[in-house]
Amino acid sequence: MRRIRHHEHGGPEVLRLEEADVPEPGPGELLVRAEAIGVTLPSVRRVRDERTALPGVLGGEVAGPVLAVGAGVDGFAVGDRVTSLTLSGSYADIVVAPTFLASRIPDDADAVDAVALVRGGHVALAALVTGAVTPSDAVLITGAASGAGHLAVQLAKLQGVRRVVAAVGSRAKADFLRGLGADEVVAYDEGDWGEPVDVVLDGVGGDVLPRALAALVPGGRLVFFGSGGGTVPAFDLLAGGKTITGLTMGRFSVIHRDVYERHTDDLWTYHREKRLTAVVHAEIPLADAARAHEIIEARANLGKVVLRP
Repeated sequence: MRRIRHHEHGGPEVLRLEEADVPEPGPGELLVRAEAIGVTLPSVRRVRDERTALPGVLGGEVAGPVLAVGAGVDGFAVGDRVTSLTLSGSYADIVVAPTFLASRIPDDADAVDAVALVRGGHVALAALVTGAVTPSDAVLITGAASGAGHLAVQLAKLQGVRRVVAAVGSRAKADFLRGLGADEVVAYDEGDWGEPVDVVLDGVGGDVLPRALAALVPGGRLVFFGSGGGTVPAFDLLAGGKTITGLTMGRFSVIHRDVYERHTDDLWTYHREKRLTAVVHAEIPLADAARAHEIIEARANLGKVVLRP
């Protein structure tokens, strides 16, 4: 089979297509023939991160039929069509996926639908739950045109949030986001982000994080689910009575299993009823994974970037 790895740290140019043996699923794992692979910002950033062990293997969403099941697997069988988030080895023809993050793909959906919808939708819904968002709140969403961000904009509006502010790197994305329901659009480099909000969902971090914290009203709440790190002045939390809560889907899916499973059903229901649009920016061959990373590094994507083996 084919896989993508990197043997040095750097930009998209260090990604290499290789031949490899087919892996074996371990306990609690599925072996999946990848029909679609979702490219995530954390994976793109990891290629440049010198703390990443080499050779580097990348994680992301995967969708396709189950080829084999590991020991102790219940609820899945060979031939099932599934999608799952995998923490490594995702950029390959055949992928090992954990069952605790896996779910079935409905008969009326395809693999691309699944990788564009499920993981990003789960992140968005979990962030809204973690932030205790109510219809009376105003919410600001960073990375609003990303795979998870554009779904968060729509899901916030579906939940009746009174004001949704989309924060992005370029105002060129404004029409796209307003078309998905955003009430306002702001760019990171603008000095004025408008009226303060009750909740921020931050999937970007870095230099955006302190700006996002400053955008909160006193007593406001920020949910941080980004991979970009970042620091904030502790005094801002104290003086403003603000809170920051971290979110990872691996932990959320275990601690709040019933909520996670309900969210899976909700996402497919919204999709089937055409109330939620999982936008695919581009479908790119696996062998050209570098181009997918270039798109995301340039912050050029509107929605999800998908690799097709």
